[in-house]
Amino acid sequence: MLQQTILALSDPTRREILKILKRGNRTAGEISERFDVSAPAISRHLSVLRDAGLIAAQREGKFLIYSLYREPLEALDDWINEFLKEDL
Repeated sequence: MLQQTILALSDPTRREILKILKRGNRTAGEISERFDVSAPAISRHLSVLRDAGLIAAQREGKFLIYSLYREPLEALDDWINEFLKEDL
């Protein structure tokens, strides 16, 4: 799972999507409005983030509402902190 998280975070557009979702849940359309790329390209980025467990999508009427999942980021943070910790 850590590898998928790192791969998903390797793209600047996906990192920006996570920043947007950190401020609150959004539809794909609301997310797409903030980028100068096609809606299908944003959809692909959302799919990669969802596959990595970094976001979730919940249907509300005819819309998918995307939200941030912090757990994979916390796991990455734990791994980095453990890696950087000095051996005593």
